[in-house]
Amino acid sequence: MEGKTLEYKREYTDDIKYAVVAFANTDGGKLLIGVDDKGHVCGVADPDGTLLRVTNMIRDAIRPDVTMFIESEISEKDGKPIVVVSVFRGTARPYYLAGKGVRPEGVYVRQGSSSVPASETAILNMIRETSGDRYEDARSLNQQLTFEKTTAYFAKANVSFGKAQMRSLHLIGEDGTYTNLAMLFSEQCVPVIKLAVFEGSRKTVFHDRRELTGPLLNQLDEAFAYIEQHNRTRAEFVGLNRVEQRDYPPEALREALLNAIVHRDYAINGPTLISIFDDRIEFVSIGGLVRGISYDDIMLGISVLRNQHLANIFYRLRLIEAYGTGMLKIHECYADFDEKPRIEVSENAFKITLPNMNFRHSVQGETEQKKVSLAAPPEKRREMVMRLLETQSAITRKDVEKFLNVSQATATLVIRQMVADGLLVKEGKGRSLQYRKGKKAHLRLQEKHPADGS
Repeated sequence: MEGKTLEYKREYTDDIKYAVVAFANTDGGKLLIGVDDKGHVCGVADPDGTLLRVTNMIRDAIRPDVTMFIESEISEKDGKPIVVVSVFRGTARPYYLAGKGVRPEGVYVRQGSSSVPASETAILNMIRETSGDRYEDARSLNQQLTFEKTTAYFAKANVSFGKAQMRSLHLIGEDGTYTNLAMLFSEQCVPVIKLAVFEGSRKTVFHDRRELTGPLLNQLDEAFAYIEQHNRTRAEFVGLNRVEQRDYPPEALREALLNAIVHRDYAINGPTLISIFDDRIEFVSIGGLVRGISYDDIMLGISVLRNQHLANIFYRLRLIEAYGTGMLKIHECYADFDEKPRIEVSENAFKITLPNMNFRHSVQGETEQKKVSLAAPPEKRREMVMRLLETQSAITRKDVEKFLNVSQATATLVIRQMVADGLLVKEGKGRSLQYRKGKKAHLRLQEKHPADGS
């Protein structure tokens, strides 16, 4: 009688694959071809051909390879030939139909005498049981992965990225399937990075926001480019020398970003968050400290990797130099600065806050500007706008409004007149609208500072 470990088939059909997958995912079982649903032996007309079709189907239709857990033979029952397929519980579960993937419609289990789709919870439990606790080693739920952008990234870094390298880098597991690590480097990467620029020092008014998707390496490049776009340069004259200082040391930004990507817990759903304020930038990654490591340990340079294979790939691509040096580098960048980076850790999150090195100067400068600009004549306001353009290559209407301490309408009038006089030129439209020095502004600068020997 049919049951959890026994199924009859009157003749060979493609539906046999469902029972084979279900047996391999559950407790094993036997499939008798040539016996009807009631247990009557009908026999098979072509035992050898049927046996060949069964073995070919198992090899071609089921992933990962389950053939080592299957024994197929021709037997005799009631004097008639039948094909017996013995399936043992596999060690690389979940097994699935090649055309369906690691999804309920592709993964089957035995329930009574039936083969039924497995629930997502059951699938995840099978993955954990066979892959261990390491997220990056576990089999990816999506096996339809593409790697065009990552292949190009490796080629640009002059690092090989073929099937052999994907195996050695643990993107392909021992069972020949893609791992979660592979998913992170594919166009189908699930985790994302969200960036936001806020006005002021609180999360009340958005100035801009961006969500980055795609392979992790491309998210890394795009995130750093976005941050650098908002990393302004402040310039001042010390004697005759022009001294420039970025809001944030690029090395500190780079290390904080890499830390947020390499050390986050990808088993927990949610984005990596990067928030840019006037006075600071915050990097928040999911996942607290690795078990057994304390805050004091990481500040001493001790590093226990949550994602060892991910870190190894970043190391091969020369994105990171050595494990455990990121926090030390960040603090070295602020060694001569009064305000230091802050590290905050909770059970499920890790946050790095980098202070804006120019913020205090900006606040002091704004206070002085307010005193001057309250009753400043139009010409004086123009000079102040030109002075602002000495510290940054482009400005917005909000920059002028804030720098002159005037209303939106007044800032718009000042800019409009300067554009008409050739002191400013417009670039972009809408939110991306900004202003740069016009031709007359450059001529005026040359008149004030003629070349030596003129």
